[in-house]
Amino acid sequence: MPQLAAWGSYYVIVGSSAGALTGLMFVVVTLMAELEMRSTQPTFSAFATPTIVHFCVALAISAAMSAPWPALSGIALFLAACGALGFVYCVMVGRRMFRQTQYAPVFEDWLWHVVLPHVAYIAIIAAGIGMFRAATPSLFALAAGTLLLVFVGIHNAWDTVTYIAFEFGPSQRKKVE
Repeated sequence: MPQLAAWGSYYVIVGSSAGALTGLMFVVVTLMAELEMRSTQPTFSAFATPTIVHFCVALAISAAMSAPWPALSGIALFLAACGALGFVYCVMVGRRMFRQTQYAPVFEDWLWHVVLPHVAYIAIIAAGIGMFRAATPSLFALAAGTLLLVFVGIHNAWDTVTYIAFEFGPSQRKKVE
């Protein structure tokens, strides 16, 4: 399908970025373990796991958009399902953030962990649904939603790394010792 073929390079870039960033999150988690950070499971599920999920969704969509679909109906259904599942997952993340007690989320946390991912998943749902009526605008909505997931993941991973650096950096470790 010519509409999808034109997006091939875009999804190679987004997918490979999401895959590489997923790997880097494993490094961050390893650093957290080496620093003996005491993160509770609810806090980890609210802040670290969603970052991996968003990167993996961007990777999965990029892979799907590179597949040789015989008709738009298959990819449209896949996208609508990914968006709907992602939307529900974001609701769960919001509940986890609210219920965990180790860290008090501020506005920026709610924006980057709940609001913007919801926007991305709504764009993905809209792309799936709109694929039949207006393929070109739907493809741009999908590109925006997928890229937003990558940017959200980058921001949230950076937020985690800077938190580790400032809370558990050399100057903080000296105070504890």
